[in-house]
Amino acid sequence: MKVLLVNGSPHKDGCTAAALAQVAVGLGSLGVDSEVFWIGREPVRGCIACGGCRKAGKCVFEDDPANALADRIAGADGVVIGSPVYYAGPNGALTALLDRAFYSRSADFAGKPGASVVSCRRGGASAAFDRLNKYFTISRMPVISSCYWNSVHGNTAQQAAQDLEGMQVMRELGKNMACWLEFKAGRGTPAVDQPKAVTNFIR
Repeated sequence: MKVLLVNGSPHKDGCTAAALAQVAVGLGSLGVDSEVFWIGREPVRGCIACGGCRKAGKCVFEDDPANALADRIAGADGVVIGSPVYYAGPNGALTALLDRAFYSRSADFAGKPGASVVSCRRGGASAAFDRLNKYFTISRMPVISSCYWNSVHGNTAQQAAQDLEGMQVMRELGKNMACWLEFKAGRGTPAVDQPKAVTNFIR
C-alpha cells in the first residue's frame, strides 16, 4: 500500500515538507509506503468553468501539474494534502490545482482515505485545515484524523521541528491512516494511544 503526500508549498523543503515527513514516519512504522508529490513553483491555472473535463475525463489544460496530480491521487491508496497557511487559507496555487483535479476526477477518488495538514507561523491553521478537508467530504472520501488538529507551527522547517506536539500529531496521523488502510483490507487493528507531547506557541 502507498499513500501520496502532496506538498502544496512553493518551498520544497520548508515547514510543510517537515510536517509531511513525520506523516511518512508514522505510515512507515506500520509498514505503509509513501511518496511525495511537490506542486512546484511554476504558474498554475484556475478553473475557468469551461466544462471541457466532462468530455475529456481530465482538465483540458495540460501546462501545469493538475492532471498529473489527479493521476497520482487516483493511483494511490490514500492521500495527505499539505499546505502552508496564507491569509488564514491554503496556498492559492494548491487550491487552484485541487479545484481542477477534484472537479474533473473526483469519481476516481471516492472511497480513498484523505487527510490534510497545514503549517503556519502562528494563526489561521484551523481555517486552512477546514478548507482542505472539504475536497474530501464532497468526494465521498473518508477523512482520517489524528490526536489533535493537523497543524504545525514555525517559520522555518527547523522551527517546525521544534513543535513537538505538532510533529507528534503528524506521526499519529500517519499511523491512523495506516490503520485505516489495514482495517479496510480486513486485517487492521485500532491505533494505540501514545503519551501526548503538549506544547504552547512558546514551546
